[in-house]
Amino acid sequence: MDVTSLPSDWPFREAGSRVLQGAHRWWVCDIGAKDAPSVLLLHGLGASGHSFRNLIPVLAPHYRLIIPDLPGHGGTKTANRTRIALGPIAQDLSQLCHVFGVEPIAVVGHSAGAAIALEMATRTSDLKVVGINAALEHFDGAASLLFPVLAQGLAALPFAGQLFSKLWGSQRKVRQLLEGTGSTLDDAGVAQYVHLVQSSAHIKGALDMMAQWRLDPLLARLETIDAKVLLIAGSGDLVVPAQISRSAARRLPNAQVIEVTGGHLVHEETSSDIGTIILQWLQTETVSPPAR
Repeated sequence: MDVTSLPSDWPFREAGSRVLQGAHRWWVCDIGAKDAPSVLLLHGLGASGHSFRNLIPVLAPHYRLIIPDLPGHGGTKTANRTRIALGPIAQDLSQLCHVFGVEPIAVVGHSAGAAIALEMATRTSDLKVVGINAALEHFDGAASLLFPVLAQGLAALPFAGQLFSKLWGSQRKVRQLLEGTGSTLDDAGVAQYVHLVQSSAHIKGALDMMAQWRLDPLLARLETIDAKVLLIAGSGDLVVPAQISRSAARRLPNAQVIEVTGGHLVHEETSSDIGTIILQWLQTETVSPPAR
């Protein structure tokens, strides 16, 4: 997706810029209190930094927020698709932070972005991690073998991106996909995902990331990750059930887990509640559920 093709009302487009680093031409939103500690926000597979659009106003008065589109996603282009894997993405994000001259105190990651955040924490001391519906479990049984093989096959097809965009790029189909995660977004939120799905380059980037996604090395090291971790789990998540966060929290030495009402995109549905939880935890390392 060419950044110039972004709609004029794309969330926080005016705060975005192109940054060339390594194999990637990143699209990065740099917003918030410039003299405050920095926090890195990482979206999940198939999304873009726009997914934090409602969370940004809650966090920005307190922190400098660095919000990249992941390689191959949204406005970020890559010249080396072997770098769209868990370890390389974590390495390249650390270098991207150096380009901005920041050392984040925390990484907030949604879904696959939470796995990347934990991978970064294995490489950087004193880095806090907030995982929102963290994708920290691999497929069971035959699916664990077939999924990467199928993804690799799809990613290798030269017209796979165009085909998926054509099949799924309507508002009705995208709304169906989103509701299948257990979340319901407003019309503006759905329209933003429609724009992404209609981009064959974005779809190709998501397929490439799926094809290279390997969680086993990270999962095998969970007990050794000393970072302070908060896992926020949506009770209605149909993609990453809350049990996955509870299970991961038991293995991580310094983890807390809190269950909230919402689906996989809970940070887009109830951003005020999620933002309040994140702020409280970053500032006090304690957390309480939102008032009902």
